Amino acid sequence: MKAKEKLKSDHLYLGVAKHIEQQILDNVLNIGDKLPSVRVLSKEQGMSVSTILQAYYHLEGKGLVESRPQSGYYVRFNPSRFPQKVEKSNFALSSKNKNVEAIISEVYDDFTKPGIVRFSLSVPAPEILPLAKLNKAMMQSLRDLPANGTSYEHLQGNELLRRQVARWSMHWGGRLQPDDIITTSGCMNAISYCLMALTKPGDTIAVESPVYFGVLRFAQSIGLKVVELPTHPDTGVDPDDVKKALGKYNIKAFFFVTNFSNPVGYCMPEEQKKAIVKLLSFHGVPLIEDDLYGDVYFGKKRPTNCKSFDEEGNVLLCSSISKTLAPGYRVGWVAPGKHLEKIKRLKLYHSITSATAQQSAIANFLATGRYEHHLRKLRQTLHSNSLQFIRSIGEYFPEGTKLSNPQGGFILWVELAKHIDTYQLYREAMLHKISIAPGSMFTLQERYQNCMRLSYGMQWKPEVDRALKKLGGLIKSMN
Repeated sequence: MKAKEKLKSDHLYLGVAKHIEQQILDNVLNIGDKLPSVRVLSKEQGMSVSTILQAYYHLEGKGLVESRPQSGYYVRFNPSRFPQKVEKSNFALSSKNKNVEAIISEVYDDFTKPGIVRFSLSVPAPEILPLAKLNKAMMQSLRDLPANGTSYEHLQGNELLRRQVARWSMHWGGRLQPDDIITTSGCMNAISYCLMALTKPGDTIAVESPVYFGVLRFAQSIGLKVVELPTHPDTGVDPDDVKKALGKYNIKAFFFVTNFSNPVGYCMPEEQKKAIVKLLSFHGVPLIEDDLYGDVYFGKKRPTNCKSFDEEGNVLLCSSISKTLAPGYRVGWVAPGKHLEKIKRLKLYHSITSATAQQSAIANFLATGRYEHHLRKLRQTLHSNSLQFIRSIGEYFPEGTKLSNPQGGFILWVELAKHIDTYQLYREAMLHKISIAPGSMFTLQERYQNCMRLSYGMQWKPEVDRALKKLGGLIKSMN
């Protein structure tokens, strides 16, 4: 099939699938209703049988319909029948979370064990990554680089990679230049440089809550105090709460994951991003923005980030390909605005340069257009997975379970009944080779003990559904 014909075919089956999905959402088609047969719909739509089958396979992959042998396709799930949503968090309490270090160590020691269903791991599984193409890119880099990649790179990082990252910034409305960017060993390395550049021991930073535990632990390790801000599961931190925090504390920097945050999954609306950038610029307080998940959106276009509206270099944008392409390559970057020279010095003192071959391989992957092609498939897979997880949780978990409603990324935040301790649930689940991330990992305070983070960044298989069913059974047994 020629490329143009294939593209037309793709558009046709997606159009059919979208129409049926909308009928499910509008309750024109209800759970249990039978869909028209493939041949009947083929005649009605004037399309080939293979096009209609592709549409049904697409809906089946999302968990919306199911095939019944000798009977046809039936509606299985309606995303509008969503379990209860989690609610906005509050300002942090003063009590301390004493056991979290041990919990984090235990969870991260366990996830490398063989045969584990890793709902705890916030990276995409190898089976949904383009490993063969990445291998080719790495081999090409080793052949083309001076001294086969054993020489030091430029302090700011591989020039082709920085050029490609700058080019990619157009997708979110950025105007970056290669010289605005410093490469790092992953996104957490970029964030750590930013925190060290902006603060000194005893200073206070403000973060969303719950928040990725790595940021909390690093902040503590360099002697920082942390204020945890209320966070809405759909929209993130409200500008009014930012303003309250500025009035109450002497905050030296804010940290937000504005698009599909880890662990709640919110996507901050554009107007909210603009308001926060304007507010922090007025007060002269920098924002460290983690946009690690922004490319994994389920809607029609990529969301902007706070950096899109930064006119004064007050936003330090951090990102990497660890959540979309190659976690183990540890290729990340930071666009630190007016703090560029500070970050450069820190990188020089701490690591001198970044890994040469991995940077070059990712640069070539981006330059050839393979990344865009991979992202299209990845987004489709993850969106389907999110619906499958929501359906399974609604079916297997106790009534009253609350969920976030991510519109991108690959993380679900789950809130259980108040008396459920998800660390104890983790211990029980590991006996069945199921790993979860207990909610207490994502705060410095004594809260979120009844919450957990689940990753759906894997290929949907029957064993994944069985693991969710087992997890639901364990939770019910704790009631």
